[in-house]
Amino acid sequence: MKKLGFGLMRLPLTDPEDQRSIDMPQFERMVDTFLQRGYTYFDTAYFYHDRTSEEAVRRALVERHPRESFTLATKLPLSLLKEPGDKERFFDEQLKKCGVDYFDYYLLHNVGKGNTPIAEEFGCFDFIKRLRDEGKVRHIGFSFHDKADALDAVLTAHPEVEFVQLQINYLDWDSERVQSRLCYETAIRHGKKVVIMEPVKGGALASLPAEAEALLKGEDPEASMASWAIRFAAGLPGVMVVLSGMSTIAQLEDNTTFMSDLQPLTEHERGLLYKVADMIVNYTAVPCTACRYCVAGCPVGIEIPEIFSLYNSRRRAELMRQGTDGLREEYNKLTETSGRASDCVRCRQCEGACPQHLEIVDNLALAAEAFEK
Repeated sequence: MKKLGFGLMRLPLTDPEDQRSIDMPQFERMVDTFLQRGYTYFDTAYFYHDRTSEEAVRRALVERHPRESFTLATKLPLSLLKEPGDKERFFDEQLKKCGVDYFDYYLLHNVGKGNTPIAEEFGCFDFIKRLRDEGKVRHIGFSFHDKADALDAVLTAHPEVEFVQLQINYLDWDSERVQSRLCYETAIRHGKKVVIMEPVKGGALASLPAEAEALLKGEDPEASMASWAIRFAAGLPGVMVVLSGMSTIAQLEDNTTFMSDLQPLTEHERGLLYKVADMIVNYTAVPCTACRYCVAGCPVGIEIPEIFSLYNSRRRAELMRQGTDGLREEYNKLTETSGRASDCVRCRQCEGACPQHLEIVDNLALAAEAFEK
């Protein structure tokens, strides 16, 4: 299996404000191109695209291509389990939504933090093992957004899992908050294969500050910024596949081109990326990946990722001594139909849902100070 996987949580949209408005003609073209170039791994989840990604992959992939031509991964939504029988109900629903009678890879979604106790309470590890024994799934694992010591505890308790899906990118590699390197080393020490998510950190590593981009362009003028990030992840030993949440056919064509002849980074090139990471930290106020897990439960309807994107743009503009009036206008337009940063009631449900462990409430207060005063 080629090492590039198609992550289905950032699909092309006909309406940027509506996660359900998936541009199916473009998505179908992307699926066809991906398969034609010899790639097979597709990764979705119950929550993606406001719970419509699984149906979209049925329409674009399953109903249009032979089952043996692709591998499909999805995830059990641990946070929605409330009663005995829920896990079976969700699994059956996912089979139906995806239009398949088995999954090649089935994961427990977001083990760690508050979800590990849920997985244990509902016997989810035994459940996915039983599914594998019954032939309803081929391989079992879990996705993970927590610290390395928590990962070590789960893998020690459940050696039956075959792989772990981790957030790994060069910006988070030595981050104390995300612990990409420590989590990767923990999985390898337990003998597990690694699926990498967020190699481009929600697109943040595809568009770099000017001085950082110039550094990489000086080394390879033809390489995209995203290609540097994906090569960093794909070159790590023990990595089974690197997921890229591709939103356009141009992104897919770029990724499938350089990954067809993967060239691992040299030590010199890795050193350049560490320098770039230091530059990015100086320009980024809030390292949000726009996964939107924080948005669904917000009681006042704040578009948190969009506000943080504007806040980061303001920081870059200030560092580069550029004007910010246009960003204030964008903020006012955004919050005409959604909550303002100052509307936050500090319930902190968003922080419990955030895979990046961000201090969302405090950062919203800073955004309110920047845009509303």
